[in-house]
Amino acid sequence: MNRKTMMLIFSLFFLLAACSSNEKNDSASESSDEKASSKMDASFSGKMEPEKVVEEEKMTNERKVIHQAQLELKVKSLEKAQMKIENKVEEYGGYVVESNVYREDEEKVEGSITVRVPEAHFQDFLSDSEGQASKVVGRNVTGQDVTEQFVDLKARLKSKRAVEERLLAFMQDAKKTEDLLKISSDLAAVQEEIEQLTGQMKYLENQTSYSTVTITLSQDRIVVPGIENKELNTWERTKKQLATSANLILKAGSGIIVFIIGNLPILVILGGAVAVVLWAMKRREKR
Repeated sequence: MNRKTMMLIFSLFFLLAACSSNEKNDSASESSDEKASSKMDASFSGKMEPEKVVEEEKMTNERKVIHQAQLELKVKSLEKAQMKIENKVEEYGGYVVESNVYREDEEKVEGSITVRVPEAHFQDFLSDSEGQASKVVGRNVTGQDVTEQFVDLKARLKSKRAVEERLLAFMQDAKKTEDLLKISSDLAAVQEEIEQLTGQMKYLENQTSYSTVTITLSQDRIVVPGIENKELNTWERTKKQLATSANLILKAGSGIIVFIIGNLPILVILGGAVAVVLWAMKRREKR
C-alpha cells in the first residue's frame, strides 16, 4: 500500500467522523428547540400543572371560621340596654351595622341592633349582651369553617402569580408581533383571575376576622295611670251635670208638648167619647 492510498483512507475516515458529529449536534439542537417551544406554548395557554396542596400546610394554617349569632333579649329599659351594647362594641373595636327602635305604644317598645365585633371578642361580647337582659328569650350561634377554601384560594393565587411572572419574562424576550399579542392576551386573563382570587380571599378574611351579631330587644313596661287635675275639677263637672239634667228636662217637656199638639184631634175625639160615657153612667145612676 503506497503513501497516497494511506492518505486517502485517513481523509475518508475524518470526513465520516465530522458528518456524524454534525448530525448529533443538529438532533440535540432540534430537541432543545422543541422543548423550549412546548414550554412557551404551555405558558401562553396560562395552564400549569394542577396545584398540590400539602396536608402539612393545611394543618399549620390557623382555622378560619365565620361566626354569626342571633340573640333575643327581654330588657327593663331598651334605651339603656342599647346604649351599653353599643359602648361594648366600641370598646372591643367593632362597629354598628344597623340599629332600629319600634314603639307601638307606651307599654310596648321593641328594637334591633346588628353589630360586627372582632372574632377574638365574640364570646365575651355575647356574655356582656346577655348580661343586659332580664330574660334571654332566644340564643342561636352558628359557625362556618372556611379554612380549606381559604388554603385552596391561596394555592391557586400563588400558582397564577407564577404564571404571571413567566408571561412577563416571555414578553420581554418576544420579538414577533404575533407572540406579543398572544402573550398580552394570556397575561390579561391571568391577571383577571388573580384579581378575582384576591377579592375572594379578602372577603373570607373580613368575614372570619369579624363576627356578626344581631340582637332583638323588647321592653314590656307596666304603665301606672296617674291622677289628672281635670278629673278633680268639681265645679266644671257640676256645671256639666246640671246642663245635662236641664237638657233632659227640656227634651222631655218638648216631647210631651209635641205629643199633645200633634195628637190633638185624636185626644179631642177620645175626650168627647169619655165625656159621653161618663154622662150616660151618671144619668143611669140617677134613674
